[in-house]
Order: sequence, then C-alpha cells, then structure tokens
Amino acid sequence: MYRKDGESYYVVDAHIALWDGRPENQRNIHGKQFIDCFYDYHRNLSPESEVWSYEEYLYQGGERLMRDVFVDGIVDHAIFQPARLKEFYHRGFGQTEEAFALAQAHPDKLTYNHYWDPRDGENGLDELRRNAERMQLKGVKLYTADWHGESRGWKLTDPMAYRYLEACRELGIKNIHIHKGPTIRPLDRDAFDVADVDHVATDFTDLNFVVEHCGLPRLEDFCWIATQEPNVYAGLAVAIPFIHTRPRYFAQIMGELTYWLGEDRILFSSDYALWTPKWLVEKFVDFQIPEDLTEYAPLSTPLKKKVLGLNAAKLYDLPVPAELQLPDADETATGPREPAAADLASV
Repeated sequence: MYRKDGESYYVVDAHIALWDGRPENQRNIHGKQFIDCFYDYHRNLSPESEVWSYEEYLYQGGERLMRDVFVDGIVDHAIFQPARLKEFYHRGFGQTEEAFALAQAHPDKLTYNHYWDPRDGENGLDELRRNAERMQLKGVKLYTADWHGESRGWKLTDPMAYRYLEACRELGIKNIHIHKGPTIRPLDRDAFDVADVDHVATDFTDLNFVVEHCGLPRLEDFCWIATQEPNVYAGLAVAIPFIHTRPRYFAQIMGELTYWLGEDRILFSSDYALWTPKWLVEKFVDFQIPEDLTEYAPLSTPLKKKVLGLNAAKLYDLPVPAELQLPDADETATGPREPAAADLASV
C-alpha cells in the first residue's frame, strides 16, 4: 500500500500490459510505427528521471514488470489489458500467454483480461468461450481501431459485436474495457470514437463499460454519455501523465469527470509500460485543482482513495484490507449528478 501524510491507499493499476515491439516481432513498417508512437508518448509526458531508453522500451518481460509495478511501483493489484495487433506483429503485440502465466503465478497481485474481435466470427466466439473457462475471465479489452485484413476498425454496435457481448453476459464477463482515446500511428482516430458506447451501455445494463483514456480527445462527448449511463466508467490511462506536463489540463479532465460521473466511476491506470505507476500515484495523491479553476470541486482524500483503487476493487471483487476501506459515510459521498440537476444553460 502507499502511505502519505497519515493516509493509506489501496492501489489498483487497472490497465497494464506486457508487449513485444522488438524488430524481430514486427511484421511490417506499421509495427515500428506503433511502438515508436508509444515511445513518443512515454518520453514527452514523463519526468526526465522516468524516461527509459528506446531499447528497453521495446520489451520488458515478467520479471521487470513485477519489479516496476509492485516492488518499486507501490501497486497492490494490477489488471492486464492486452492488445492483439496481429496485422503489425508476428506473435501479436500483447504477450498474452506470458501475461496469463504471470497472473496465474501471482493471483494475489494480477488479474488477466483477454481480448476479442467480432471480425473473427463464429470461430472467435468459440475461442472466447474456451478462454473464459481456461482464464477465468472477469473482463476483456477491446480495440475497435485494430486492423483485420482489409478492415481498419469496427464498432461496438456491429451485429457480430452484439453476439460477443451477449456471450460475455452468459459467461459472466462483466467488465468490458474499450480503448476510446488518442490514436496511435497508423490506426485511424475515428475508429476510436465514443458514440457506440452510448448504444451498448443502454442495451447491456448488466455489463460495465470502462472507457479507457476517458474518450480523449473527445472528453466532452464521453462525459455527456457517461452521465446518462451509470454502467459507463472512465479509465485514466494516458490522461493521468498530463499531471506532470500539463497539470491544468489534467485538472480540467478530473474536474469534468468528477462533475459528470462522480467519485465512483473513475479508475487509476498507469498503462504500464507506457508509464510506470509509482510517480503517477505519488503525484496524484499530492495533486489538487488550482484555486482559480473555481467551477471544479477540490479532490478530497476519499475521492483519491476511490480512484486509486477502491473503485476497481469493486468491479473485480478484490479483497481490500479493512483498514484501507472507507467508512460507510464516505462510501456514499458525492455521486454523479442527475441529468436534471446538471448546470445546463437555459435557452
């Protein structure tokens, strides 16, 4: 756990990955473009002391992950969110079997989520069912801008996607994480649009839709959807590193999310190995909305505890030590605004 100023925090990193971007795994130029874009995000948004060399960024492996996330990284539990990208990498980008084996070896520290792609058709549905049983899946990570043959993306509202979501419901896979954020070269930005989340959240009210990267650069669109759909959550991966390079921008992100969603539907994520969690946790605990941004409420300690781990722990039924839980009074603190109560300008 992380301790600061007499407070203790249970930390869940809700979005980590093991990847292999090395040249021998790159299928084509797009594999290099993808990992290079990742590295640009890493070095441009990290403190200088946290920037890795390009070579070590290409591949980490399980031993380093355990050290970076849990030993040095002050995380209590982390959740794998892999991306396939088979058109760009021979063995895929996310090292799924390696990550799954690591989660099996450390079930107290790691949860493994897998992926599916509706363009895999009936065979993919069969594989999802096998994976759900073999991996005991509680969640999946979806990448709607991934390439598949001639296709450069898909939508959650596609008929076959509904078949997969129905299968998730049947299999008890309740947490649907979706990359809906900044594009990564060479993927198409519009394939990450958030509009389709609105539709499926309405039709699958028994599933939780975690919008990774909280829709950036479409934060406003995301917030207007999420305030109406109580089963939509915001993942802070990619958003939270702006706490270092553009703290006022990050303050606006957090201000909007807490205004529209409340405290209980925002999840901390380092997006390891894009960034390591330790400095992000430390800066978030110390962070406060600037006083001149008067339209946003301060970030309370209970709110920070929820965002850093307690919200994700609820989604994944993680056992939180009693001393790290919030009192009942705090558990019912600020919730999302009802749409009718939002401060909408009169026309």
